[in-house]
Amino acid sequence: MAAYPCQPNSLTLLLITSLVMVGSLMVVAGNFYQDVDITWGDERGKMLNNGNVVTLSLDKASGSGFQSKNEYLFGKFDMQLKLVPGNSAGTVTTFYFHSRGTSWDEIDFEFLGNLSGDPYLVHTNVYTEGKGNREQQFYLWFDPTADFHTYSVLWNPGHIVFYVDGRPIREFKNLESIGAPYPKGQAMRIYASIWNADDWATRGGLVKTDWTQAPFTAAFRNFQANACIWSNGKSSCTNSNSTNNHDKWYSQELDRTNQKQLKWVQKNYMVYNYCIDTKRFPQGLPLECIVTSKN
Repeated sequence: MAAYPCQPNSLTLLLITSLVMVGSLMVVAGNFYQDVDITWGDERGKMLNNGNVVTLSLDKASGSGFQSKNEYLFGKFDMQLKLVPGNSAGTVTTFYFHSRGTSWDEIDFEFLGNLSGDPYLVHTNVYTEGKGNREQQFYLWFDPTADFHTYSVLWNPGHIVFYVDGRPIREFKNLESIGAPYPKGQAMRIYASIWNADDWATRGGLVKTDWTQAPFTAAFRNFQANACIWSNGKSSCTNSNSTNNHDKWYSQELDRTNQKQLKWVQKNYMVYNYCIDTKRFPQGLPLECIVTSKN
C-alpha cells in the first residue's frame, strides 16, 4: 500500500482524464477539478499545479476536506498521499468511503499522527449499516512524510482489500453466507480530510497537538477510480459487462503472491487486530473473525 511510483507527465494526464471505458468509468485525477469538491475548511483546502495536487491543512481554528463528485458501488481506487511531516501528534489525515443515511456503510484509511521520529499509525475500519468496531492498525515500513505513496482500496462483491504501494495489508471478506454483514448495497462517496483528534489519536490522547507547529498540511495526488459509478439509482456496471477484461477487479481475488505479502505485513507491522481482542468482545468474537481464524 515500488515505493515511489513513476508519475505521468502533465500532457499525458490531461489526455487520460477523459477516458471512458465500457461498463465502468476510469477516472484518472490528473485534474482534481473534475473529480472532487473541496467541501469545508475555507481556504485551508487548495488545488495546486492546475488541479494535479490537493493540499489540506489544519490549524487551531479548523481542518479541511474534500469529497468525490461521484458515488460508487464497487471499484478499485488509488490515492497518493504525502502525510504531515515533523510533529504531527494529535492530527488525523483520512482517505475513506461513506454512504448516506443513518445506517451507513464505510471503508476507512485513517493516518494517526505522532511525535517527530515516531511512525504514523495506519488505522483501518469497515462499517456495515452504521456498525463498525472492525479496526486493524499497522505501522508502515517507510517514512510516509518523505514522499508520496499509494494507498488503495479494492471493493468488489467478494471482499475489500486495503493496499499500501500495491502490497495488501488487510482483507475483509464477504461472509454473508454464514451470517456476517458485508457492505454491498449502498453506494459510497470518497472523502479526504485532516482534523484535530488529540483526545484520542496519539497514544490514546496522552500527546496533544502542538499548535506552534501549525498549519499541518497533507498532500494528495493521482486519484484513480476504475469503478462502477452510481447515478439516478443505477450503476454504470451491469452483470453482462462486469467481467470484461478491463473489469478484472470486479472478481479479483488475492493470488498466492498477494497472500504471502498480506501475511508478511500482518506478522511484522500489525499492532492491533479486533479479531483477537477477546477482552473487547466478552460475549464472543465477531462471526467473521471466528470463520477467518479457522482458515
